[in-house]
Amino acid sequence: MSFPYLDIILRSAAVYFFMTIALRIFGKKELSQLNTADIILILLISNSVQNAMVGPDTSLWGGLVAALVLFVINFTIKKLTHKYKVLNDLFLDKPEILIHNGKLEFKTLSKLDISNDELKEAMREHGLEHFTEVKLCMLEIDGTISVISKEKNQLKQTHYKRKHNHKNFRK
Repeated sequence: MSFPYLDIILRSAAVYFFMTIALRIFGKKELSQLNTADIILILLISNSVQNAMVGPDTSLWGGLVAALVLFVINFTIKKLTHKYKVLNDLFLDKPEILIHNGKLEFKTLSKLDISNDELKEAMREHGLEHFTEVKLCMLEIDGTISVISKEKNQLKQTHYKRKHNHKNFRK
């Protein structure tokens, strides 16, 4: 006799890994700042993949099994990425240096599509006016931009939440 929920477990796992890969390809960095279109997209995706996970079983137990599978996979992935660097590199983005010792990293800024205005806004939020005042500016893995000033007494722990911006960085 086969396990009646095996199909749901396999389907849910497949959808989880598909969504993980899709977010990695299409810009996980943008998830720290969701706009209306992003929320609509997430709602529509969740609705569209629901049937792919539970198939014809629309019972309460089928939905609960699918949800449990997603929670277990997510928990397991988090534990494994903390334990194994290879998996951490595969699943998680790396922080990116945007400014180092007052010098802008133009290739990185262009690759990440971070505009001059966005970068200056992040600096102003940290109380800095000029690029030369920045010791280190990073795009963190959660999509925030953190800034460390050259003056030790101006260190702050606030984080600029990056908004999706289609403008290219201009020198």
